[in-house]
Amino acid sequence: MDHSPGFLKIVNEARPRVKEITLEQARERLAKNPNAILIDVREDLEWQKAHAAQAIHLGKGILERDLENAVPDSNAEIIMYCGGGYRSIMTADNAQKMGYKNVYSLIGGYKAMVQNQWPMKTEA
Repeated sequence: MDHSPGFLKIVNEARPRVKEITLEQARERLAKNPNAILIDVREDLEWQKAHAAQAIHLGKGILERDLENAVPDSNAEIIMYCGGGYRSIMTADNAQKMGYKNVYSLIGGYKAMVQNQWPMKTEA
């Protein structure tokens, strides 16, 4: 997908403030910390088609509104992913602005997960 210059501008402004991790690093973190939370920030239709098996869904449009209820511990380890790793940079940045201290954005997002046989499921 080609992203608009304005969208890329805000992503690139947020990127230095966000910790990005690779797929392998995400697997290691989730394996080492059973309390780590994987959050899919894609749109509802994207989530319904397929998503990481252990993920919870907080779409980018509602993340800020619902994050504190879904994850009340601001020290929780959170890994966010979107379709390709752009929207999750923005949501990770916003979570940090809300006081979350241990937030990561998954490089490559859902596309990278699928390419690397990450366990997926669909909503019935």
